[in-house]
Amino acid sequence: MEPSPSELAPPVAHTPYILPEQEIAEFSVKAVLFGAIFGILFGASTVYLALKAGLTVSASIPIAVLSISVLRVFGRATILENNIVQTIGSAGESIACGVAFTVPALLFLSEGSNGPSYFNYVTIMTLAACGGILGVLFMVPLRRSLIVAEHGTLPYPEGTACADVLIAGEKGGRMAGLVFGGVAVAAVYKLLNSVLSLWKEAVVWVSSRTATLPNATIANEISPEYLGVGYILGPKVGGIMVSGSVLTFCVLIPMLSLLVPVQKVVSDLVALGFDPQTVQHWDDVKRFREAYTRYIGAGAVTMAGIITLIKTMPTIWRSLKESVAALRGGKDARQTLRTERDIPITWVAIGAVALVVILAVLPVLPGSFGGKLLMSVLMLVFGFLFVTVSSRIVGLIGSSSNPVSGMTIATLLGTALVFLSVGMGGVVNQPIALSVGAIVCIASANAGATSQDLKTGFLVGATPIRQQLGLIIGVLVSTLVIGLTLKFLHSSFVIGSDKFPAPQATLMATVIKGVMSRNLPWGYILVGAGLALMVFLAGVSPLAWAVGAYLPISTTLPIFAGGLLCALVQKLRGEKVESELSPGMLFATGLVAGGTLTGVASSILKAIPLGSSDLLTRSQQIGEGLQAHLGINPDLLALVPYGLLAFLLVKVGLRKGSLTE
Repeated sequence: MEPSPSELAPPVAHTPYILPEQEIAEFSVKAVLFGAIFGILFGASTVYLALKAGLTVSASIPIAVLSISVLRVFGRATILENNIVQTIGSAGESIACGVAFTVPALLFLSEGSNGPSYFNYVTIMTLAACGGILGVLFMVPLRRSLIVAEHGTLPYPEGTACADVLIAGEKGGRMAGLVFGGVAVAAVYKLLNSVLSLWKEAVVWVSSRTATLPNATIANEISPEYLGVGYILGPKVGGIMVSGSVLTFCVLIPMLSLLVPVQKVVSDLVALGFDPQTVQHWDDVKRFREAYTRYIGAGAVTMAGIITLIKTMPTIWRSLKESVAALRGGKDARQTLRTERDIPITWVAIGAVALVVILAVLPVLPGSFGGKLLMSVLMLVFGFLFVTVSSRIVGLIGSSSNPVSGMTIATLLGTALVFLSVGMGGVVNQPIALSVGAIVCIASANAGATSQDLKTGFLVGATPIRQQLGLIIGVLVSTLVIGLTLKFLHSSFVIGSDKFPAPQATLMATVIKGVMSRNLPWGYILVGAGLALMVFLAGVSPLAWAVGAYLPISTTLPIFAGGLLCALVQKLRGEKVESELSPGMLFATGLVAGGTLTGVASSILKAIPLGSSDLLTRSQQIGEGLQAHLGINPDLLALVPYGLLAFLLVKVGLRKGSLTE
């Protein structure tokens, strides 16, 4: 049997910033309160971003920076109090990520059956809470094996950067100002753009049906959040993502337009279950995408997820062995130290059993008692498996690149096959299978964020059990607003529409429907799987490419633009890598937070009635009138403020001097 790293050698020596013997304020009322507030804000903004773009970014660093600044107003906080704030707050972002990627699929599954809609507030809250708590509980036995024993092996980049922020915050500085500045700039930009409609939200060019390359599409949604996301991800990831979209919108759709008559596309869409009258009003690009290339993208993402799993199987096996060893092992002298106190393993076992009982007996979840009991057992099996994988992956590449979608698709395929083998196929059991995938996705996403938080705590000298309890509080508080945000966005804009395409959730519904009803269009899915395999053999990250192939080019192109700005700043500064704590990175996180939060606010504005119309529509009519009065080409007009925003991001990124001065 191969020995684990902890058996080969003792952990790399580490002296935390606050020594284990020191007792300072940590789990205070103000730390818990502000952590909950930030969890609510970033949870809502993450739902918005995930439904629009199908991706998220880690919230730990901006929350840590904001905490240092805000808590100073209410009396100077200790470094451990600020750590509790970011720990609780980051739970909101990770839970929102898992929820937005999966739970909206209940909408599409409910539409495909004659049963009731399971997309209700109580169901959303239950799935979110169970998945989030499961992610925290399963990370308890993994903390010592992954965070402590492999301190010199797994860097946990966001967790380490967050610790640097907290330590630097003890000395003061201008880091918070950069994040707040990004939030303010994005909020003003989004207010003028999305609310007042002073310029277009997207610049789009589509070739005509009779062109040499028919229906080729170039589109760019000129939003601050996408530009910020691209800057954070960098040029390499952004380039890989946009290459997938280029293949879909500039190669596959034009090729299909040359080969398939429009009448055939319409008939294929009707055969897939789309309303004939609705399809008649779509443009050609949307018809080809919904009929063919969406399934090609789904196949690519599925194959990319499988490839990722195969590559991480040694990690899974080793981590499982270490977790079992931790469950069997007794206490040692280190566990009596403040910095080594975890939630007792008996509490973990009791909590896991309690979650199984809750899911099996609650009437708000879909399915019979037997089906829900099977769902609960599969939740535990797949949950522990992918929590382990998630923690290991984010330890190497960070939470923002955590491929939770691939793990969720693998869970859905495994669950669907189990259900079919026991005679639980068909439409009626689709929501049950989806619920398993949703809980595992939420648990995996939260486990990744939990790992980064525990790494931060390990470096600054936090008390693990207080962080773990804080994470559970963050989960429970954020679930209250995440469900409301989902319901509100659906009632205002309709989830699944062009405004909020919910690409990940649509993909989950496609996989569940196809496998459970044995009616998946395997031809196009296998084409996508083959393309992802080809990309992997070429030495390119298949998951980033596959997500790009699935997402609209209007999403990936601005992300790539942000990555190019990051590369420009690196070149001008003479640096190979942009630091997590550089001015540009901090300003970019502010752009993401400000853009997404203002997007949520604009949807609230839309719901405010004002006479015969709503307030948002009235303001947009005024803005469009001013735009028409200027008489400038709308695309050129839109590129002017976008160019100014890009210029400002580069200018901030080139700032010099210490951020702690």
